[in-house]
Amino acid sequence: MEKGQAGAEAVQAVEIGQGPLPVSLAAMVNINALACDLRKTVDQRVRDYEISLLLSYIIGGQGKGPLGVECSALDSSAGHIQRFVSECTGLGVMTAASEALFDWKPGASGLSSFDVLPGKLSGVYAKTGVRPDLLYDLAAGPVAGEARGRRRRAKKMFPAGKGTPEQRKRLEKLAQWSVDHGDHAYFMSWVWLGAGGVYVDIFLPDGSAALTGLKTGWIDVPGDAKPWQFRVPRPDPRRVVDPAPEEGLMANLSRPEFSGEGAASRAAISRVGLEAEEAMDRAFSREEHQLGTLDGVPVRGRWIRGDVLGEARHEVLLGVLGERVEVNRRAQRERLATLTGDRLDMFLDGRRLTAVRPVDGPRPSWGRISAELLEQT
Repeated sequence: MEKGQAGAEAVQAVEIGQGPLPVSLAAMVNINALACDLRKTVDQRVRDYEISLLLSYIIGGQGKGPLGVECSALDSSAGHIQRFVSECTGLGVMTAASEALFDWKPGASGLSSFDVLPGKLSGVYAKTGVRPDLLYDLAAGPVAGEARGRRRRAKKMFPAGKGTPEQRKRLEKLAQWSVDHGDHAYFMSWVWLGAGGVYVDIFLPDGSAALTGLKTGWIDVPGDAKPWQFRVPRPDPRRVVDPAPEEGLMANLSRPEFSGEGAASRAAISRVGLEAEEAMDRAFSREEHQLGTLDGVPVRGRWIRGDVLGEARHEVLLGVLGERVEVNRRAQRERLATLTGDRLDMFLDGRRLTAVRPVDGPRPSWGRISAELLEQT
């Protein structure tokens, strides 16, 4: 990214490649089950209904293929339902795919929505104007993530060219946001729901902490060397941002230094971890049915069917642990990448457990669930 005294001036994007990324239905549901305002009381009925609704439209591959979507049902639905399904898919795919792509190991507080960040962050991030969707707490420092979910009716899910006007417009705003916040690390994902399945475009700034440990083994088709360049509209001339040195690869941003604002944001983000634990305590106390134990820790929860549109195809076990049981996140991701038909689609993040099964077979026993989970601890 080119910068001037008034902020961002131009962005250049270079495609590095295309290929499959392991995103399971269990991981996507797990992420959305935690996408709530922790400061409010979570209505269990509403959450269960939303998960059932999402499962009614999105189809899990169960190791035999990528995520799919019921396009005819989605197109027949009201606009607000289409947006809900698309945005939930965008949120879940962004987080699950980015963990696989960047080989991330989230911190204890994981991630948080910019809309519900602790009050102490009001002095670090602007209260109004453009903001990304999520803030990830990583070892390298805070990384902002932007998620978009859209229905695409084109037959070719990865069309040649320079992206869409919507993507360009959002990249312009995120580039300026990054400059305004001291070259803050960020990335943008754009999830597409189409007849061919669920696809995601991910845009990465060069030099970002998000690129530390970037995995490239997923690339099947090398990227086009031709760059995608565009100018950024001139910002308010009253705002002056000191120029900084630059380098070039994807959307050229210097590697951010996580001191000052970064240190302040990390300290404030740590409060999210405490709120998340309190929310898990409340969720655990509300669940009446104990499923069993995992490494000696009690697990409570229930199965939820994706039957809003009629006969269900999937059922998800939504469980909460009495306390944290850490898993090897890398092993969990590698397992998802090689998931076969005889393995369960499961995801454990902190104290939230999800397991998805097709309804045309028997429910797995808790013994089988716990045995497969403990392979990753």
